[in-house]
Amino acid sequence: MMPRTMHGRTAMVVGASGGIGRAVALAFAREGADVALAGRDEAALERVAENCRDQGVSVFTAPFDLADEEACRRAVAKVKAGFTAPNVLVNAAGVADSRRFADITVDLWRSLMQVHVEGPLVLMQAVLPHMISSGVGAIVNIGSTASVHGLPYAAPYTAAKHALLGLTRSAAAEYADRGITVNCICPYYVDTPMTHQAIDERMRSTGRDHEAAIRPLLSPQGRLISTDEVAATCVFLASDGGAAITGQALRVDGGKVQG
Repeated sequence: MMPRTMHGRTAMVVGASGGIGRAVALAFAREGADVALAGRDEAALERVAENCRDQGVSVFTAPFDLADEEACRRAVAKVKAGFTAPNVLVNAAGVADSRRFADITVDLWRSLMQVHVEGPLVLMQAVLPHMISSGVGAIVNIGSTASVHGLPYAAPYTAAKHALLGLTRSAAAEYADRGITVNCICPYYVDTPMTHQAIDERMRSTGRDHEAAIRPLLSPQGRLISTDEVAATCVFLASDGGAAITGQALRVDGGKVQG
């Protein structure tokens, strides 16, 4: 049996109940990492936990609301006390909204900033002390191609993902000499329930059929990005092979954004 690249490490995956987060948790478990699963849907987390245990690793669940600052801190404290301090953190939770710029409300703006920026900030601050003391750690934030270019009809989402990338780069610069890497993966549309919900909404609002509604969301390769492709990139960044990569926006987008 080939050695598993994450054996001996503990990965905390936020947003692990479905979509990208679920794929990330399973990818780390397959590579031998113990995993702490965090998210709002406790029942869904338990289902993912069972899949991870099938890989022969230890699993811990920590349900919480990412939009609640104190809940973020308590979740990390719960993982440290009941499991073990994570040396890998993946912030994979996300929400989306589509509307005209003129229709943006301050409440919507704040809600997306809470989930995509403020929650990851608090979680990063909570895990960093252990990473600093151990001299090893990897933080991976899941951004979007909207982290690096403007997405029409999604200004709050785009601004939040830009902010997440800025947060990533600043943390990477500050902790590069402490054995900690911080990166942001920026996929184009991924084959997740959230993307299919967006396709359904396009069909309802425009009267287009499925083929016409999905076409603008496909990468230049003619397909949606898979969750496994994003997850594999997470594992690589947290592995010894990714130790010299930090402060980067890694685009997993089939060539959609170049340069």
